[in-house]
Amino acid sequence: MSSLLTDPLFEISGRAPPPSKNFYYFAVTKSDVIWRWWIISIRTVDRNSKPGQLRESHQDFLDDTELQSEVSMVFGRQILQYTKALCQGHYDYLERLSDSLLMQIINYLQLEDVGQLGRTSHRFRKLCSSEEFWEQAVRQRCNTVSAEVASLALVVGWRNIFFTSKLQLQKLISRRRLNTEEQREEHVSDPDRKAEKLPNENSDSDQF
Repeated sequence: MSSLLTDPLFEISGRAPPPSKNFYYFAVTKSDVIWRWWIISIRTVDRNSKPGQLRESHQDFLDDTELQSEVSMVFGRQILQYTKALCQGHYDYLERLSDSLLMQIINYLQLEDVGQLGRTSHRFRKLCSSEEFWEQAVRQRCNTVSAEVASLALVVGWRNIFFTSKLQLQKLISRRRLNTEEQREEHVSDPDRKAEKLPNENSDSDQF
C-alpha cells in the first residue's frame, strides 16, 4: 500500500484571509512539513522582505502549536486536522486511487451505497454523479443499449435514462423519430418553395 503514497502527501497554497494579502504554501512530504510565505505589502518596511521558509519533521510540527495556529488561520481547521493526521501516519489510501480505478470499485456497489458514498467528499460526489458512472449503470442494467438510447442520453443525461421506465423511453424515442422526420420533410420542401418563387422574382425584375 505504501506504493500508493505520492510525495508530497499533501500541498496547498493561497492567500491569507483579508485584510492580509500575504501568500502561503504548505506541504506535507513523507519526511517533513514545509511552510513558505511571501509578504505582500505596500509598506516601505516590507518592500525588501524576502520569501521565508520553515521546514520541520512530522513530530516537530505536531509539537509546534504556533505553526499549527498559522496553518489553521490561513487554510482552515479542516486542513490542519487532515495534515496532522498525515504526520501521525493516518493515510487515506482510498482517496489516493485514480478516478478510473475508483469508478470500477463504485460500479460494484448497490445504488443506495453509491448515494451514501457521494456524501462523504467532494471528489466522490463528483464521481457518483458523473455521466460516466450513470452510463455504466445503464449498460449493466440493460443487456443492450441501442444507438437511439445513447443518442437520447446525450440530450437528457444517462441518469435520467436509468430512472426512466422502458415504456416512457419508447415514447421519448418515438417522439424524437417523429421530430426528426418532420425536420427532414421541411428541409426537403424548402428548395421546392424557393423554386416556386423564382419565376415570380424574375417577372418582377423584368418589370423594372
